[in-house]
Amino acid sequence: MDAAVIAAIEELRGLNVGALKKRYKDLLGSESKSSNKQFLFRRIAWRLQANSEGDLSERARRRAAEIADDRDLRMRAPTEFVARPDSGFGSVDRRCPPKDYRLPAPGALLTRRVGDRQIVVKVLTDGFEYESRHYRSLSAIAREATGTRWNGLLFFALTERRDA
Repeated sequence: MDAAVIAAIEELRGLNVGALKKRYKDLLGSESKSSNKQFLFRRIAWRLQANSEGDLSERARRRAAEIADDRDLRMRAPTEFVARPDSGFGSVDRRCPPKDYRLPAPGALLTRRVGDRQIVVKVLTDGFEYESRHYRSLSAIAREATGTRWNGLLFFALTERRDA
């Protein structure tokens, strides 16, 4: 690559977004809709290289036009991708939240010792059972048992803190 192009690209690294947008307009002839510094830098660097070493060949332009031909673009999904009402696929029961992969299978027991108490929770298909009462979340059980707010998954050591 030409030393002048390398120097021009290195100069771009120190420019702010406003200066990059001005340089973009000078090189590409139109305003940039983006204010993303990395995007502007890459487009300007590409244009500098293309001006120095030559743009796409005519053969490459034709091939790109063939690939991007609008007639090949689908406006709708193929019929085999659309769920049929009788298949049961794609239907979502909004009343119960989806199963969390971190939870054990229904019937499993979760235990936690707090002070001198042993907390035992049974996992059900539609929630949890603690002291013969039904709960929808582990957080509600942790709050009931301790009197303070807890993330239920953290309380029962089913997950780790993100910042840990």
